[in-house]
Formats: sequence, C-alpha cells, structure tokens
Amino acid sequence: MQSVWDFIQRQLLGMDWLRSLIRASLEGVGLDTASRWTGSLQFFLYDVIKITLLLCLLIFVISYIQSYFPPERSKKILSRFHGVGANVVAALLGTVTPFCSCSSIPLFIGFSSAGLPVGVTFSFLISSPMVDLGSLLLLMSIFGANVAIIYVIVGLVVAVIGGTLIEKLHMEKYVESFILTAGSVDIASPDLTRRNRLRYAREQLAATFKKVFPYILIGVGVGAVIHNWIPEAWITTALGNDNPFGVVLATLVGVPVYADIFGTIPIAEALLGKGAQLGSILAFMMAVTTLSLPSIIMLRKAVKPKLLALFIGICTAGIILVGYFFNAIQTLIL
Repeated sequence: MQSVWDFIQRQLLGMDWLRSLIRASLEGVGLDTASRWTGSLQFFLYDVIKITLLLCLLIFVISYIQSYFPPERSKKILSRFHGVGANVVAALLGTVTPFCSCSSIPLFIGFSSAGLPVGVTFSFLISSPMVDLGSLLLLMSIFGANVAIIYVIVGLVVAVIGGTLIEKLHMEKYVESFILTAGSVDIASPDLTRRNRLRYAREQLAATFKKVFPYILIGVGVGAVIHNWIPEAWITTALGNDNPFGVVLATLVGVPVYADIFGTIPIAEALLGKGAQLGSILAFMMAVTTLSLPSIIMLRKAVKPKLLALFIGICTAGIILVGYFFNAIQTLIL
C-alpha cells in the first residue's frame, strides 16, 4: 500500500518522470544541467508543464463540482444552518469556489445582500482563496500528503474562528448600507444535464486558465531565480531556523503580491529547497492568496474601515499562528 502511495506521490502528483525527461532532453542537445542557466531552464520547463497539467485537470474537476453549487443553491444551504455550524458549512463551501480572493468577493457581496449573517459570509471569504480543493492536490505534489491535509484543516479552522469572532462582535453595522439594502433575486437554478455541466467545466477551464497562466509564468520565473541564483545563506538567514521573525516577514512580504495558489507553488518549492522553514513558506502563500492588496481594495467598497481592519487583523494573526505551528511540527511531517 505504501509503495502504491509513493508511486502516486512521486510519479503522478510530483511527476518525477517529467523531471527526468526534461533533464535527458536538455542533456541530449548538449546542455549542462549542472550550470545555473540550464538549471534555471530545467526548473522553468518542469514547473510550467507540471503545474499546467495539474491546473487543467483540477479546474475542470472543481468547476464540474461547482456546477452543483451555484450562488442561489449555496445561499439556501447556508440559510439552513445557524451558529458555528453555519460558519463551518460556509468555510467548506469556500473550498469549491473560484481560486483567488478577488473572484470570491462578488459572491461574498451576494451572500451579504441575501441577508446571511456577516460572520458566515466572512468564513466563506477567508476559506475560498486559502483552501480550495486545487491547493490540496498541488500542495501534495510539492510537500506531501501530510502537509497538504494539515494545511487545509488549519485553513478551515482559521476561517471558522475568524467568521465566528466577527459574528460574536456584532459587526453587521459595519457592512456598507447599499449592500444590506440591495436585496436578492432568488431565482432557482435550472437542473443542468451532464452535457451542460461538462460544457460549463470546459468554459471555466478556458476562462480560469487564461486568467491565471500569466501568474504561473511569473511564479515559476521567480522560483527559478530563487532556486538557481539566490544564495542559500540569504534564504536561511531571512526565513530559516535562526530568524524567529521569519513567519512575520514572510506574511508581510506576501500581502502586496497578487497571485493565486498556482502562482505561489513554484516559489514555495524553490524556497523549501533553499532551506526556508515550512511555516514561513506557507505563511507567504496564505498572505498572497488571502490578503492581496487588490482584494482588500475591492472589499473596502463593501465594508467600512473598522470591519475591514478586523478582517485583516484576524487573517494576519491566523496566518502567523499557522506559520509558527508548521515550523514547530516541520520535522514530524516532512
């Protein structure tokens, strides 16, 4: 059983066969894979192809699943739950929604205008970009199943706690009035045939790939530079064991970056190879996907500064705590 899982981990998710094929191809045309330039090219080709293949498969599958959860149905599901249970369901629904924080905010606004509790909508907003189903398989391909599963679990915990705290503080009055008074036209979604769902999944695949592929190229390019050109000592000094503030630094660096999980994976892979602590790497990824400046600017249109500041504070504190948690257990799970 272990050998079967190792095969899935290394050959299907990690695509070691692809790494060997690219290395052999480069050596076949006379390039020295030990050199920095060829090593960068090898890293770039391998990660772009691997992430693209996984990306297309994941978007198609997740979009097909998402076709069963249109906004109207999601609102009905959430309205059946109350208290912490509603926050848990909202966080779980966030895992089958779009990949970045900016694309989650329109759904957040729709849920708020439909009268759902503000804490529930924030559990959804935190979970959606941080722990989508795509991140689970992609993290497995780099860090292994233990890290990926724990990452998703703690991400959901942050989303539930964050939304619950906002609910307990009665922050409804800090949602902009035009959101609360907009109302909602609850039109029942027609039952889709399998053919329609497949068509929807293909359309989502094309649209999402077009949107995120530039970030993949940028992320892989940055990862290739880190992997082959940045001295290991620089990374370990900033994000290694000797810097107790590495998680905080990684979180602050990640905030102004706008990308999604697919763009951060190659950077995370390169940082891990250079000796960065696991918690610092994951804190960077969570900050990028959850607290990007464009999403904060969009959210400000829907909520008042006090609620926005609370959201940022909860997410930042949660990300930092999760980062230190992963640093503490790194030797046990890697």
